[in-house]
Amino acid sequence: MFRIGGDLEVGRLGFGAMHLAVDPGPGRENSLAVARRAVELGVTLIDTAYMYGMGGNEELLAEALHPYPDGVLVTTKAGVARSGPSGEWKLDARPAALREQVEQALRRLRVERIELLQLHRLDPRTPLTDQIGTLRDLRAEGKIGRIGLSEVTVEELGRAREIVDIASVQNRYNLLDREHEPVLEACEAAGIAFLPWRTVAWGKAGARAEIAAVAAEADATPTQVALAWLLGRSPVVLPIPGTSRIAHLEENLAAQRLHLTDAQRLRLDGLSDRDGGDALRGEQS
Repeated sequence: MFRIGGDLEVGRLGFGAMHLAVDPGPGRENSLAVARRAVELGVTLIDTAYMYGMGGNEELLAEALHPYPDGVLVTTKAGVARSGPSGEWKLDARPAALREQVEQALRRLRVERIELLQLHRLDPRTPLTDQIGTLRDLRAEGKIGRIGLSEVTVEELGRAREIVDIASVQNRYNLLDREHEPVLEACEAAGIAFLPWRTVAWGKAGARAEIAAVAAEADATPTQVALAWLLGRSPVVLPIPGTSRIAHLEENLAAQRLHLTDAQRLRLDGLSDRDGGDALRGEQS
């Protein structure tokens, strides 16, 4: 268990909802079943965002889970918007835009307060004091409970913390991609929750001989090894692997029961591709 912001207790292995289909039909029915199964299996941290289906993912989770069981946290993100005739995503963390997105998220999630609201990205065209200050004001108004950031550097995290307490950081990080290691270290030092996305390097874990060997030794899958490594990396790490299949969900959550030996962890610690990518492309795995 981990207490986000020092008081909001969640299980350490969560669920990223981005991959859930939201359009009417069999895909949506499957998505509802996956979300409900996650909670049945003990998941208490579910991650979504306005960007996932332009709010459709938030509505899906509300349909699946509202009224939310005690202890279940649905965290969402704001700060991006569609723009132009092509409908491309752009960063938009202007105060008015953030306020509107938070109001709409409250409506879609059917809640009076979002317990953890994360800024999807820092908007370089909007002063940081305006972006973080707006979230601080929304917290003071009782519309959000805690404030998080996504895809930030150590320096950006430090500047934000001068304005308001930061409860979480959601950066790309996994066994093979540790570009944001300094950010994780800063979060660990400050007791800030670190929610890694792209947790299993888009499935590449199984292609690495060392990971496959550890998986064989542990009678586990490479994905489970990658998740178990994350859980053991730091007590502030809260992985949010996503999937649209119940079988894959169950595989992911079984990683909580996998114990890696010190020798196995040492072998895995030496692996890293620093595999970057487009920060606004598919976010969870």
